[in-house]
Amino acid sequence: MDGNQILITGGAGGLGTAVTQTALERGATVVVPYRKDTDRDRLQSTLPAASLERLRLVRADLLDEATVISLIHDIPRLDGLIHLVGGFSMGDTADFAYRDWKQAFDLNVNTTFLVCKHGLKKMQAQNYGRIVTVGSRGAVEPSAQLAAYCAAKAAVVALTKSIAAETQGTNITANVVLPSVIDTPANRDAMGTENVDQWVTPESLAEVICFLASAAARDVRGAAIPVYGNV
Repeated sequence: MDGNQILITGGAGGLGTAVTQTALERGATVVVPYRKDTDRDRLQSTLPAASLERLRLVRADLLDEATVISLIHDIPRLDGLIHLVGGFSMGDTADFAYRDWKQAFDLNVNTTFLVCKHGLKKMQAQNYGRIVTVGSRGAVEPSAQLAAYCAAKAAVVALTKSIAAETQGTNITANVVLPSVIDTPANRDAMGTENVDQWVTPESLAEVICFLASAAARDVRGAAIPVYGNV
C-alpha cells in the first residue's frame, strides 16, 4: 500500500483505529472522516507521531450526499475505500421500533451506498480501485433478536457483490468481510469478557481488510470472507 491514498470511514472507531494504523504502517496516505472531536483526538493520540503526517482527518456526515461528494472530490486519487461505518442493534422483531429499524439501515446500508457510489465514480475515472466493506456473520447466519442488524448487513453484502459484478473486467475490485464478535471496548462492555480470547482481534481483521485494499488482491472480487475467530 506504499504511496496509496486510502479513505477509511469509521477509521477512528474500535476496529477503525487498528485498520488506520495498519494502512499507515504499510505506507498509505489515509483520510479519516469523523463526527466527534473525541474520536479524532483518541485516534491521534493512539497513532505513532511519525505517521500523523500521512493522516488527514475531516469532519463529515456520511448520510449527507453533498458532504460525501465533497469528501471524495478532495482526495486527489482514491486507490482504496475501506468502509467501516456501521452499528449494532437488537430486539425482538415484534417489538422493534420502526425508527430504530430505519436507523439501522441508515447507519449500515445508506452510508455504504453513498460512499461506494461516489468512490466508485472516482475509481472508474482512474481505472483503479479497491473497495472493502464490512458485513457480519449475522448477514449469512441470522440470529434471533437481530433482524434489523442482520438484514442491514445482508444488504451491505449484496451491494458489495453487485459492485463487484459491475466492475468485472476492470482494475477495480469490491469485497466484503464477515466478522463475528470483534474484541472492541464497546463489545466488552456489552458482552463481558468471558470468551474474549475467542473473539476476532481488530489487528487480525485489519490485516485481512488491508490486504483486500491493496494491489495484491487484484484477483479477489465479489468475495464475502468469513473472519470468525474461534467463536
